[in-house]
Amino acid sequence: MELFSCRASVDFAQKVVDSMNSFEGTEGEQFRVGNLEVTPFSDGEFQPHFEESVRGAMVFLIQSTFPPSDNLMELLLSIDAAKRASADKVIAVIPYFGWARQDRKDKPRVAIGAKLVANLLRAAGADRVMTCDLHADQIQGFFDIPVDHVYASKVFIPTIQKLHLDNLAIAAPDMGGAKRANAYAGALGKNGGSCSVIICHKTRERANVVAEIKAIGEVKGKNIILVDDMIDTAGTLCKAAGVLMDQGALSVRACATHGVLSGDAVSKINASVLKEVFITDTIPHPELDPAGKIKTVSMAAVFGSIIKKVYRYEPVSTEFIF
Repeated sequence: MELFSCRASVDFAQKVVDSMNSFEGTEGEQFRVGNLEVTPFSDGEFQPHFEESVRGAMVFLIQSTFPPSDNLMELLLSIDAAKRASADKVIAVIPYFGWARQDRKDKPRVAIGAKLVANLLRAAGADRVMTCDLHADQIQGFFDIPVDHVYASKVFIPTIQKLHLDNLAIAAPDMGGAKRANAYAGALGKNGGSCSVIICHKTRERANVVAEIKAIGEVKGKNIILVDDMIDTAGTLCKAAGVLMDQGALSVRACATHGVLSGDAVSKINASVLKEVFITDTIPHPELDPAGKIKTVSMAAVFGSIIKKVYRYEPVSTEFIF
């Protein structure tokens, strides 16, 4: 095995390796992040190159493809470099899969960006993809290679359980998140527990601008957890939290896998009625104040376990809660 990281996910890759070295049964094995250098040119172009041999190796390349698009291009070039250096297999580990919101033609004359990115990864030479909480599960079908689709519920459900909240309810901030909310409620309601589901129906004026939100379900007297795959501008999240509190909720928290946090999202969340917001480290945010409302839960151990099992050709089904 050879494991490398592109520049956008260096810290995450190190956490993955640290978790792999701490697993039981890895005594005598020492995993590490290999040396992948990126040479920049004065015009903004760049060239990745491996500073060690990858001939015949199973190469894992870790890189989240959040904006700018340079992060995707760097991953594609690194995959190509590994294949041209005679790597046996190249596995793209993409904690955050960018362009996933462009998964269909929702209006005339638009691109399906998620399918295009899938084609680019395959054309570059990727033999397998690992990713987390795609915007739509169907995106897995855009690939003609194996896809390991990890769910952040693996870390969020234990986090929610540690809060020890009474009268718990799981809410979806829009109709598209109903399946996710129902799965969380089912997992949290096991062993005699009780957890209801609330669906928020929203209408948009345009992209990133919410016109109206209505909550469907029993809200009054509930401690509510909003679950979603990402937080971009935080407009939907904050507005949904306000609507739920207005309808009698005791408290509102949120769990969202990918903290895109564009624009003034952080200040918007800190000024909202939300009590806490949990995100994962699939997108790095070293600037976040630990004393603020946004808390980070790591996905490194989950990815480390998947990588180890794929390398050893072991079953990975135990890594998925839903």
